[in-house]
Amino acid sequence: MGIVERKEREKQEMRQRIIDAAMHMFLEEGYNKTSIRNIADAIEYSPATIYLYYKDKDELLYAVQKEAFDKLLETFEREATALDPLLRLEQIGKSYLRFGMNNPELYDLMFIIRAPMNVDEHIHQTNGRDCFSLVMETLGECIDKGLLRYEDPRIAMLSFWAMGHGLVSLVVRCRLKVLELAENDIDELLHKAIDEYIRLIKR
Repeated sequence: MGIVERKEREKQEMRQRIIDAAMHMFLEEGYNKTSIRNIADAIEYSPATIYLYYKDKDELLYAVQKEAFDKLLETFEREATALDPLLRLEQIGKSYLRFGMNNPELYDLMFIIRAPMNVDEHIHQTNGRDCFSLVMETLGECIDKGLLRYEDPRIAMLSFWAMGHGLVSLVVRCRLKVLELAENDIDELLHKAIDEYIRLIKR
């Protein structure tokens, strides 16, 4: 391995080390306590070293956000495998619910807090695109086969996404306590909500 290749590998390893430390701190301490200085202390480097890789906290959290979306994509690919596109759509919806409820801090980073989306315009925002494409392809297949009431997959996507996001947001922001339900009852209720939604949009 040449000098150039070795330096590039070391650079990528350091970048991943920073991302891993930021991810751990974000999950353990939350957004406010996740700082460049604290991350630097965790990996035993100076803050100046991290600034060689990331302009600021928002840019670093954008990289952490990408890792979170990669985890969501892996979840979709593992849990939404039905050949029937309508059944696959249902699997995607329930997989999205489980991911959000099991990873509330990551969901916050991915879909709720503004910080990662404050990155400079020169950073081409691609986080979540593969997840988005997977869902769009499934919706498009359903529409092509005449399985849904929708004709425009973009409208279908907005509706489907809004449904899932609304349900998960109510959970991660603790807004369902008003229902006074046990945790298991909430899980069952949310899954039934997905079933009912699919029934309503089915042609």
